[in-house]
Amino acid sequence: MATHQQSLRTEALYRVFSRNNRTTVLRMAPMIDVIFLLLIFFLVAGKWKPQQAQLPFELPAAGGATTQIGRAEPLVLRLTNQEGKCFVSFAGNEILLEENAPAQSLALMLGKLQNTLQTQKRNTTDPVEILCGQEVEWDYFAKVYNVLYGAGITDITFTVTEPE
Repeated sequence: MATHQQSLRTEALYRVFSRNNRTTVLRMAPMIDVIFLLLIFFLVAGKWKPQQAQLPFELPAAGGATTQIGRAEPLVLRLTNQEGKCFVSFAGNEILLEENAPAQSLALMLGKLQNTLQTQKRNTTDPVEILCGQEVEWDYFAKVYNVLYGAGITDITFTVTEPE
């Protein structure tokens, strides 16, 4: 009987110690599946950062000459209503936007605007500000804005001036 109890004890001790000697094995296939599922979730649910535009300044020249760093001054277009007619004025140019032939007057305005941009060494990324009097009809503003946007000018601001 004593030998039987001893054999039971040794068998129980063997089971206890044999459990501790076992190594825990991680199965890799399910873990890889979980990783790929998480990767797909984050790709689909993530918000992508929009592409940044160019910096609004110029780097100094190689010769050591310093250039002024900062945002370019906007080209100001004034829309005014005088005696029932709409005028666009900028950089010494004044164009009458005719009611019966708006396409020709807008084409003339665009040609003079492109000449002004070229003489002032500006490009289409430089800001343009439209100062619009309250008496100017919305239709004229929309047409001028559409011409500017169609010409590739994207930095356009709009300000309404108070009546005089």
